[in-house]
Amino acid sequence: MTQPRFADAINGVPLIPIIQADDPADGVNIARAMAKGGITSVEVVLRTPKALDCVRAIRAEVDVQVGVGTLLTPEHIRQSIDAGAQFLVTPASSPTMLAALLGCGIPFIPGVGCTSDILKAWELGIREMKFFPAGLLGGAPMLKAIGSVFQDVSFCPTGGVSADNLLDFLSLKNVFAAGGSWLSPASAVAAKDWQVIENLCREAVTLIQSQHLEGKVA
Repeated sequence: MTQPRFADAINGVPLIPIIQADDPADGVNIARAMAKGGITSVEVVLRTPKALDCVRAIRAEVDVQVGVGTLLTPEHIRQSIDAGAQFLVTPASSPTMLAALLGCGIPFIPGVGCTSDILKAWELGIREMKFFPAGLLGGAPMLKAIGSVFQDVSFCPTGGVSADNLLDFLSLKNVFAAGGSWLSPASAVAAKDWQVIENLCREAVTLIQSQHLEGKVA
C-alpha cells in the first residue's frame, strides 16, 4: 500500500501552526482565527486533556485540514484517527512508533533530530519528516547540510521557527512546510484575543506569498 504524502495533505500554505487549548470552544476560535488569516492546515497537540475534543470540534466547525501532534504511543495514533485527524505528527521516533505510523493509513511525519534518526526512518521508506527542535539543532544551515546527504528527504522544521527565520527555512529545497507556536501565543489564547492570532497568521501568509512560496512542495 502506498503511503499518502504528507505534503499533499497540507496542500496550500506551507505553514502548520500549533493549537493548544484547554477547551474545545477555544480550539475552534483559534482555528477559525487562523483560517481567517489564510492558514489551511493546523496541528492540535496532545498536551491538554481536551485536545481530542478540540480536534472533533474543529473538524465540525472550521474549514481547515486538522492534524494531531505530540503523539508518543500507538494508542495516541489510534485515538487521534478516531477523533478525525487528517494527518499525524510525532516529536520523536522509535521502532514501535515508526511501525505504527506506517500502518496508520493517513499522512504522517515522524520527528527526527539527527542523521541517525533520519537514516532509521529512511530505511523504512519514509521520505517526509519533522525536524525538531529545529532552532536548537542548527536551524536552516543544518537542514541545508543534511540535504546534501539525504537528497530525497523533505522536512517540516518546528521548534524555534519564527517570523524572523521562516523564509530561511522555506527557501530550502528540502523543506516543504514549517510549523510552530509563534502564530498562537499563549498570552493571546489566555486573553481570548483571537484577532492577534488572525493578524499573525495573515502576516506570515503574506510574507510567504511575497516570495511565491505558497503551495510549495519539496
